Amino acid sequence: MTSSHPRPTSIRIFLADGTPEGLRIVEKSNWTGRAVVANRSQLEGAMKRSEMAQPGVYVLTGQTEEGAAKLYVGEADSLGDRIKQHVSGKEFWTRAIAFTSTNEGLNKANVRYLESRLLGMAKTANQWAVDNTAYPSAPPLNEADRADAEWFLAEMLVIFPLLGIDAFEAASSQAAASSSEQVEPPLTLYLNERGAEGTGREVADGFVVLKGSLARVEETLSIHDYMREQRQLLQARGVLAPQNGKLIFTQDFRFSSPSTAAGVLVGGSANGRLAWKDADGKTLKAIQDERLSDV
Repeated sequence: MTSSHPRPTSIRIFLADGTPEGLRIVEKSNWTGRAVVANRSQLEGAMKRSEMAQPGVYVLTGQTEEGAAKLYVGEADSLGDRIKQHVSGKEFWTRAIAFTSTNEGLNKANVRYLESRLLGMAKTANQWAVDNTAYPSAPPLNEADRADAEWFLAEMLVIFPLLGIDAFEAASSQAAASSSEQVEPPLTLYLNERGAEGTGREVADGFVVLKGSLARVEETLSIHDYMREQRQLLQARGVLAPQNGKLIFTQDFRFSSPSTAAGVLVGGSANGRLAWKDADGKTLKAIQDERLSDV
């Protein structure tokens, strides 16, 4: 949904209680939407805001038992009433992001459409675990209403990354977007260690391992629990699948760092800045150092 050449824009994050970790209100220039962001422990204050009595769509974020990012997407006629139900109904989440309109421009059909679109994007991207068990179809909207809903969605997708949520963008799309502004073609990096064969690219907030990369099935004795759980989770979600004695990436997948990406491939600890190399054998570390020397 992001443009190859995004226009400058202004986003205001208001700290409602004066602290960066507290209740936040997010608004964007030339947009009628507003987001209320609250940690689970701050819901009492959030519920006092008028936005929480309005219809809208919301996202709950947290972690799986293995420590992987997880979310739940929902819609409601009254955001506050619905989110309060999740306090006792869902344990995983630690933060709620509720979107509504400042001009009462969202109705039941609009928010159901937004919920369906977000869930579909999260499922397709397959970057975060999704707590939803049902994926409702989008309600029928006329052409004008659908265009309005898509515009509202596009603005939401600009805000999510500012809140650390990259669940709705496929790794392949992000890799293409990050390279589209470069004059030179995107740099593909390669890993060939301990029987693993991977290709990948740097992106703005991590590292993408490309579809078709091959990871080792075996794991080192010293592998960290986090890395082991990462590999298990990726297999459970179908990102990694057995193939000829190895594990193949069935899709592009974004990791938080080149070292995590390398570790999943080799089945143990790895220094990604040294393991990933260009076609000439130059390490990612050397490439990054050269970039800085030219500044």
